[in-house]
Amino acid sequence: MAEMVKAGRFNNQAEKAILVGVELIGRSDGWPLDESLAELAQLTRTAGAEVVGVVRQRLQAPNPAFYIGRGKAQEVADLRRALGANLVIFDDELSPSQQRNLENTIQAKVIDRTVLILDIFARRARTREGQLQVELAQHEYLLPRLAGQWSHLERLGGGIGTRGPGESQLETDRRLIRDRIARLRRELEAVRQHRALYRRRRKRTGTPVVALVGYTNAGKSTILNALTGAGVPAEDKLFATLDPTTRRLVLPGRQEVLLTDTVGFIQKLPPTVVAAFRATLEELEEADLLLHVVDVSHPNADRQVEVVLETLADLGLDEKPVLTVLNKADRLSGPVGPDRLEALCRRLGLDPTGVVLTSATTGRGLDDLRREIQKALTRPMVDIELEIPYEASGVVELVRRQGSIWSERHTLKGTVLLGRVPQHLVSRLAAYRVG
Repeated sequence: MAEMVKAGRFNNQAEKAILVGVELIGRSDGWPLDESLAELAQLTRTAGAEVVGVVRQRLQAPNPAFYIGRGKAQEVADLRRALGANLVIFDDELSPSQQRNLENTIQAKVIDRTVLILDIFARRARTREGQLQVELAQHEYLLPRLAGQWSHLERLGGGIGTRGPGESQLETDRRLIRDRIARLRRELEAVRQHRALYRRRRKRTGTPVVALVGYTNAGKSTILNALTGAGVPAEDKLFATLDPTTRRLVLPGRQEVLLTDTVGFIQKLPPTVVAAFRATLEELEEADLLLHVVDVSHPNADRQVEVVLETLADLGLDEKPVLTVLNKADRLSGPVGPDRLEALCRRLGLDPTGVVLTSATTGRGLDDLRREIQKALTRPMVDIELEIPYEASGVVELVRRQGSIWSERHTLKGTVLLGRVPQHLVSRLAAYRVG
């Protein structure tokens, strides 16, 4: 397992996997087991493995030693041998001891959803920043599981040859990984500071930032491409893109905004993984508007909406202005009139007044989306009178581009403008206010 985590890859030869899921009796805070396992199967195929079997169990609480029951673990071992599987994937995160016990019983590699997601992340990361974030998450996952790598010494039964070297090697590995984690954190902190500097410069230009958020595979990258011609790879796969991409978008009123694509969310994403992607997710904190992209054709769209909203709340972003984009409308059967759109919104728990129906692949609704983005950005407008020196002509262009000018006159000192500007520009223009 450690070798797989370090490499961030499954074997080139397709592995045969058995999926294992547990339904906890009396708990309704998660997805139905079959739906969660269906998503796990999609993740497994995305990682390049073949699903050959699925095992389910209902429990009052996870077994401390095996997560599943001891008898069920033996059942998985028998099924693995019968199907020729060489990989077992659990739908929930396993403790280090549970993983060791399961591998000893099943006699095959055992991983959990977290490792599976990290493997996909490692495949998708293209930039240095993305690779650093994935490696940090992998090492933090691996560190408490190192002891299992030396369990072969325990089976020798003690005595000569079983003292010292194993413990020494274990401590050496732990120190090396802690050192690597420290270096990765320093490098990511430098990335974070660079991004913060870039955001401050960007903020001084007054250009609004619109960030795409949503469940993985909802179509965020396709929308970015359709609106800006970004050319970002967009596939019908989970986590098809991982690295953030920002492009300039011109709205109908000729206002310019920056549109940023971010990593997709998914259920059961561990906090350590979210923390590793802090530098990327900070882009959302600086956004003036979030576009929540929803795959309206997905059978679990309502649950995906819940996951995204909960994740945004966990990140402290639940107060951000949000415009919801119901994407992949081309996959819906029949026309979608106002009544059907309202019914769709009710099913998803959304307010129909803040929703745009689109199909990024066919272009349907994209003009409506541009108009709604402009409305959302200009809604909090402030009346303002400005006197702008002639040497600051760029500020006049900024107000023309993003605000609404009622009157313009020229004096010996500069240009006097009377009109309205978006709230986010008020501090930027404070030095030129009259009165």
